[in-house]
Amino acid sequence: MNASELLSNTLSPDTTTRENATQQLENASRENYPAYMVMLSSELANENSPIHVRNAAGLALKNALSARESARQSDYANRWLALDNESKGKIKQESLMSLASPLPRAGAVAAQVVAAIASVELPHDQWPELVELLLGFVNNSDNTNLKISTLQAIGFICESIKPEILSLRSNEILTAVIHGARKEEPSSEVQLAAIHALFNSLEFVRDNFEREGERNYIMQVVCEATQNPSVSVQVGAFECLVKIMALYYDKMAFYMEQALFGLTVMGMKHNDERVALQAVEFWTTVCEEEIELAHEAREAAEYGEPPEIESKFFAKVALPEVIPVLLTLLTHQEEDADEDEWNVSMSAGTCLSFLAQAVTDAIVPAVIPFIEAHIKSQDWHQREAAVMTFGSILDGPDPQQLTPLVNQALPLLIDMMNDSDIHVKDTTAWTLGRICDLLIVTIKPDVHLHPLISALVNGLQDNPRIVTNCCWALMNLADQLGLYLDDDAEAAPSGPLSPYYDGVVNALLRVTDTTTNESNFRTSAYEAITSYATHATSDVIPVVQNTVVTILSRMEQLLGIHNQILGVDDRNNWNELQSNLCSVVISVIRRLNEGIQPMADRIMTLVLQLIQAAGKTSTVLEDAFLVVGSLASALEQGFLPYIQAFLPSLYPALKAHEDTQLCMVAVGIIGDISRALGDQSAQYASAFMSVLLENLQSDVLNRNVKISILSCFGDIALAIGTAFEPYLDTTMGVLRQAGAVQPNPLDFDLVDYVAQLREGILEAYTGVVTGLKNTDQVALLLPHSPSILELIQRCLADDERSESVVKLSFGLLGDLADCFPNGQLKQALLSEWIASELRSKRGMPPETKKTMRWAREMVKRATA
Repeated sequence: MNASELLSNTLSPDTTTRENATQQLENASRENYPAYMVMLSSELANENSPIHVRNAAGLALKNALSARESARQSDYANRWLALDNESKGKIKQESLMSLASPLPRAGAVAAQVVAAIASVELPHDQWPELVELLLGFVNNSDNTNLKISTLQAIGFICESIKPEILSLRSNEILTAVIHGARKEEPSSEVQLAAIHALFNSLEFVRDNFEREGERNYIMQVVCEATQNPSVSVQVGAFECLVKIMALYYDKMAFYMEQALFGLTVMGMKHNDERVALQAVEFWTTVCEEEIELAHEAREAAEYGEPPEIESKFFAKVALPEVIPVLLTLLTHQEEDADEDEWNVSMSAGTCLSFLAQAVTDAIVPAVIPFIEAHIKSQDWHQREAAVMTFGSILDGPDPQQLTPLVNQALPLLIDMMNDSDIHVKDTTAWTLGRICDLLIVTIKPDVHLHPLISALVNGLQDNPRIVTNCCWALMNLADQLGLYLDDDAEAAPSGPLSPYYDGVVNALLRVTDTTTNESNFRTSAYEAITSYATHATSDVIPVVQNTVVTILSRMEQLLGIHNQILGVDDRNNWNELQSNLCSVVISVIRRLNEGIQPMADRIMTLVLQLIQAAGKTSTVLEDAFLVVGSLASALEQGFLPYIQAFLPSLYPALKAHEDTQLCMVAVGIIGDISRALGDQSAQYASAFMSVLLENLQSDVLNRNVKISILSCFGDIALAIGTAFEPYLDTTMGVLRQAGAVQPNPLDFDLVDYVAQLREGILEAYTGVVTGLKNTDQVALLLPHSPSILELIQRCLADDERSESVVKLSFGLLGDLADCFPNGQLKQALLSEWIASELRSKRGMPPETKKTMRWAREMVKRATA
């Protein structure tokens, strides 16, 4: 079979033909990679070959160079870089030639191939002439197709390569892209490709945006493109404006005043929804930026500093212009709109909610006339828009300003749960959920609670979308009213929801007793049940106990039908249900605590069966393990009878290095078990430490799991005290080595990682030190004290340190000093840096200050 026929067969509607052809191509790539790649590039460049074959060749070529997973991408890159220069040269030459194909689809695929090669080679300083070649094609060619394909290639390259690699060529790239996007360019296809390339290059042209003249020209071209005869170009131009606002907010005041206010407000009124959506997105982005700047300004004020970037309050200035348009767009709902399909009405609602957070109290008088005029309209579009407006402004303004409005609106909203229109009922349920979540203080138990709960419970028998929102509202009611009780729900004998508990939970259980999960309504009901179990007061404990009995029975039924499940959909449904059931069981265990003991045997039996049935489905395994962890925490030493049966299931999860989340949960279970069993866990410590140390050596295991492992060392050490001695030197060596890692200030990901790493190390040291404190083996800590103190000094000297790191550092310093009250650490503790750090500082949170004062007392005692 020749190459053309083979590639054609990869597109066959017949599954067997398609899979055979794909398999043959994969075999060819493994057996002779150079010949395979050259064959594909030749087919891509062959103008006599059918377009679908050329496309298949180009996509196969691109897929052999790029992958989503970083490990596979690295393998693909190394394979390409090892290819002989002659083959590489031929493939690159043919890919560049294909950009000029008279068939635009072939040029578009060639653009992807060129970008895929560039993303491998440019970071290694290879193919240095590429950018110049591409710019020549754009600037000096009369071939429209070549210009379009080249601009697409530039866009793809800008999208896939780190900005700093291209920053040296940013001027040339920008010049070529802007040249193609100008209104004088005769081809709208070239303009569109240029606008898309500009969108992808905006991150690395920061220097150009710093220069006023260049910035003015870029903004002029983009603003002119919003008025282009081609709607696609207009959409692309507004997309650029959205991104420009997100990246360069502080440079936008002049352009907002001169053009952007008018252009975007007109854009929102555009009769083509694609343009209107991007214009609305522009104002959503403005609001997001200003919400973030307000937050940063508050933080800066706490430290008595000016904010780095000051808000220009564009949203507040534009409110009179933007609000009427958004409110009009809210009335453009479609009768049969798909809830997953983003439309202009949904976009306007989202923008309105961000606007409320950005302008706070100013939003209220701007929208109240609209709500009052339309809330009782005969037209459901107007009624629904009024309710949506009310629901959207609840987060942002001062609750005191909103309270009288909500009190006035609640009876009407509750009544609207019986509206004749499904859209109105759906939005009303969502709005009631927002009130329960954000303004619980406005709900008066003796006035509103009974009608509110009745309306929401009745809504549980309605359309799936309405059921989902009613579940969410009922969940928020439990969560928010729960916060007003004592921190410990057991100390609260009763609560405002107590009279309704049995009815609400049973209504939710009826909702969950279904085989479907349209609009996620079943999952939402289980989440609500979880909240009611979590916040149960003493008088409704029987409801919680009855609930867990029902849930365990459902788990048994599901396990019973496990072997009968055939289809993927059935399997996914089974997995999802088991995860929901586990979540409820976990919340019940945490609420009942040791009171779960009578049901512990049944729970463990079911969980072990579930682990067996789940196979390699990691999400179900994670949930099953979390049930075990919460049961261990509740039963403490009463968990001992179950551990032997459970450990054979735990170790494979600990060795699943490629499954980050499952491995993370499994490490957490070791901590749970160690804390629960205390010194009784010493008999398992050797096996635990062995597998954890082995995991630290893994090249595959995610580095965040390794942080959890360090914390887990502290849990084990604290639990078994002096029995930790055999592992002490190894553990301290690992912690010392990890503590020496320094962040690169320019690498934000690494800065964040090192902060988390240090937190994990401090937790580990705290567990070890506390475990040996007040024992006859405390002297074992002396040789390790210098490295502990060195880490504490490094953490406290770091300007970017988190509050938890500061608190842990002071706590560990106090613990270490407390271990040696007789002066064995006197010289080290008299260091100037310790005295300096233990002086009271402004702005320190009360809990941290309390820990610091305790540490100061311990150090004073140890150096007396």
